[in-house]
Amino acid sequence: MSDLTIARPGGALTNLAVRTEALTMIGRCLRLSRRNVEALITSLALPVIILLLFVYLFGGAIQTGGAYVTYVVPGVILLAATFGAGTTAVSVSLDMSTAVIDRFRSMGIRGASVLSGQVAASVARNLVSGVLVVGVAFAIGFRPHAGALAWLATAGVLTMFIVAISWLSAALGLLAKTPEAANGFSFLVTFLPYASSAFVPIATMPGWLQGFSRNQPVTPVIETVRALLLGTPVGDNAWTAVAWCAGITVVAVTMCAELFRRRTA
Repeated sequence: MSDLTIARPGGALTNLAVRTEALTMIGRCLRLSRRNVEALITSLALPVIILLLFVYLFGGAIQTGGAYVTYVVPGVILLAATFGAGTTAVSVSLDMSTAVIDRFRSMGIRGASVLSGQVAASVARNLVSGVLVVGVAFAIGFRPHAGALAWLATAGVLTMFIVAISWLSAALGLLAKTPEAANGFSFLVTFLPYASSAFVPIATMPGWLQGFSRNQPVTPVIETVRALLLGTPVGDNAWTAVAWCAGITVVAVTMCAELFRRRTA
């Protein structure tokens, strides 16, 4: 994304200047999120509504071998992250369709800092949403068996997934020509938790769907989080989840670099 870096007196940007630039863009995106009250409330309230909906309307009909609220919490947290993908994609698309990018170029701000700000704001929103979901889940009967280390591992896995999805969403926002198209593209990401082990055991799905559900990126993340919270063996799911998250992040960041270069050429 060097096309956004304008030479300054004294040569290349110093590490301090780069950090200051990135922090400024992160602060900008966080302020924009705070000011968009309707979108902020939706991103925080919708996962809670879905949690209550599944637990109280569908939970009695779904057999998981234990309390349904305990089974469904990891899936709702990941679903919240995919909902946030739409907000991130639209925000990036809005930036690209207005004159603000030209303004940033005139100030010598790097494209990496602009996109990192959007990703950081997305991660912050989704972490708050996840904490809210867990808090409500505790209030309605969620009783995990995780110790301190398991909770830290859970937070780490969820953060890796949120970062990966946020960078993918930024790439979708760059790919889309309009904010409306960006929102439509993000629907594909939102679909993934539904076709996973988030809400029902995969064994209860039609045979033709089970293969996809077991081998898509969301399922190993959910199974890892579920095992950590319930104190059951994680198995190979943890390594698979880490590999998926790392792979998505690398591909998405590479896409962002190329798409940003093309959009600002």
